[in-house]
Amino acid sequence: MGTKLKVALIGNPNTGKTSVFNVLTGLNQQVGNYPGITVDKKEGSCQLSEKVSAKIMDLPGTYSLNASSLDENVAVNVLLDKKDVNYPDVIVVVCDVANLKRNLLLFTQIKELGVPVVLAINMVDNMEKKGISLDIPKLEEELKTRIVLISARKKMGIEALKESILSFKELSLEPCLDALRFAPEYFQALEKRSSEQLKYVAWIKRTQEIYFQQKKEEQLHDFFAHEVDSVAALKRFQQKETILRYQFINNTLKEAFSVDTAKATGIRERLDRILVHKFWGYIIFFMILLLVFQAIYDWSSYPMDAIDALFAWMSEKSKLILPSGPLVDLITEGIIPGVGGVVIFIPQIAFLFFFIAMLEESGYMSRAVFLMDRTMRKFGLSGKSVVPLISGTACAIPAVMAARNIENWKERLITILVVPFTTCSARLPVYLIIISLVIPEEKIGGVISYQGLTMLVLYILGFVSAVGGAWLLNKLLKIKNISYFVIEMPDYKVPLFKNVLITVLDKTKAFVFDAGKIILAISVVLWGLASFGPNENFNNAATIITEKYPSLTEEEKEHRIASYQLEHSFIGYAGKAIEPVVAPLGYDWKIGIGVISSFAAREVFVGTLATIYSIDGDNEDTIKNKMAAEIHPVTGKPLYNLASGISLLLFYAFAMQCMSTLAIVKRETNSWKWPMLQFFVMSGFAYIIALIAYQLLI
Repeated sequence: MGTKLKVALIGNPNTGKTSVFNVLTGLNQQVGNYPGITVDKKEGSCQLSEKVSAKIMDLPGTYSLNASSLDENVAVNVLLDKKDVNYPDVIVVVCDVANLKRNLLLFTQIKELGVPVVLAINMVDNMEKKGISLDIPKLEEELKTRIVLISARKKMGIEALKESILSFKELSLEPCLDALRFAPEYFQALEKRSSEQLKYVAWIKRTQEIYFQQKKEEQLHDFFAHEVDSVAALKRFQQKETILRYQFINNTLKEAFSVDTAKATGIRERLDRILVHKFWGYIIFFMILLLVFQAIYDWSSYPMDAIDALFAWMSEKSKLILPSGPLVDLITEGIIPGVGGVVIFIPQIAFLFFFIAMLEESGYMSRAVFLMDRTMRKFGLSGKSVVPLISGTACAIPAVMAARNIENWKERLITILVVPFTTCSARLPVYLIIISLVIPEEKIGGVISYQGLTMLVLYILGFVSAVGGAWLLNKLLKIKNISYFVIEMPDYKVPLFKNVLITVLDKTKAFVFDAGKIILAISVVLWGLASFGPNENFNNAATIITEKYPSLTEEEKEHRIASYQLEHSFIGYAGKAIEPVVAPLGYDWKIGIGVISSFAAREVFVGTLATIYSIDGDNEDTIKNKMAAEIHPVTGKPLYNLASGISLLLFYAFAMQCMSTLAIVKRETNSWKWPMLQFFVMSGFAYIIALIAYQLLI
């Protein structure tokens, strides 16, 4: 049996660390959470040689070991705790050749941890274009490590990187410099009081303990002696350390790094002048969004129709092949339509994540975030709130967790509370099917479709609601000391297809499996509630319908019996009970059941109606056609018309319908007060807006 090394990848954000991870591991990777916390842990396997494989850990990006956010703290803790199961045999620090000075700060810190370190300088394919030259022997001598020049995009130097990892025992463990010489007495005392063998490890652990365990200042007095008697003084020590490190880095790069500015191209500056322009930047941003949503509709219509027809065929064939009985009914009327109601949206979800990944890979997403920061500050949000709000378009859960990077508690709380207003991918199935039913397929000028435009408006509405909610909370909570937003602008680059593909597969798989488990469970419950009734009206449906409508054909009679049974089933009575509440919004009891069940997760709405309509009608028809054929019991008109459709879209745009998000908000705020406030305020607001919209449009 071969050896398996543990390798940690670490680096600043935007150094291409994830691209290196993807090149080394391919599809042999998995995403989980670190024990006890909701921070992503990415691991993968890589074959280094015939006898040696490696477990590669992609640690969260960090600028230094002086962590100020929970994500950075996770990365630091993995590298400090020798008892941790993820403690690495070797660390690979990934740097960007164009930002070597800033990236080397982290490297010089990691070099003091007593673990073999390889320095991988990435994006070297851009060296000639940027006029960069490196003296590698000189750098290796000064940094006391092995340096590998790589390009993850072009797979250059990857084999050399693997060889360096394999020979990690030959690497020097000597630090680059003594960065703690500014306070020798303090650090000698620290070393004596600590059980750590290395002075620097003891120092980093001490700073993490203070920042993340929130020690009271009076507990620090005796330990820090006279000079260091507060957290502020501790930060001054970190600043002195950083200054010494940068002095060393500057001296090293003076001799080993040079840039010929005459060769450097200025395309980045020219593009930035347009893409982050105060006027044209916003126009371009919204045009890109419109193009994305229109493409989602146009490109995905064919696979969606095929999937819809496939599940209808599977349900019908299963009923013909399998022996009749409750189990077969559960499969054909509950499980298959319910799961089909989620699977049908895989093309749109995949295309959405594809475009998001393309924007991120190209370097444009950072510009969009920077552009929107100008608007955010006017509404009392931290500039760093833009990241959770933008990422909320994929899922509110990681967006809520991304708010950890906001240091100010009140700003972080406001961001957490308004993030669910942004349109997440779970709303997409509801939006897509309702828009397709009530919005015409025509295009403005034969170019811009009404459906794509409607989708864009819903996304803008979600973002505006989040910003408006933040403004209101800012006034109510009297927020002060708004922090400033700092973001790095990466170079523009052609998106790497492999990275995009892995992102699409991971995100789509997570969406389908997370939603699928909920859909499957709810479909089974709904089928049971719809297939049994509390009284004789349900059991004697066939006799009642035959006596009441003796002249019906056999097909008409079966449909009437199914409808009558559904109406007098457990779910029918439950739907009738809530119908007075939802009727003013233009909904019938079936939609009411869909709305109630979707409080577990928004996308459950479509699966719920798929299950109900399968029990109530012909299995061979598609879900979309069944919904389009629904008639309002009072007006006699199509149930899904413009008024009821807009009402439903607005309800889902504002309502808090995701139990998982509420659970994460509780975890992040350490209180049920805030998620409950979120739930009732958002749902009440959604009801009022939907009511007004329906009554005005009817």
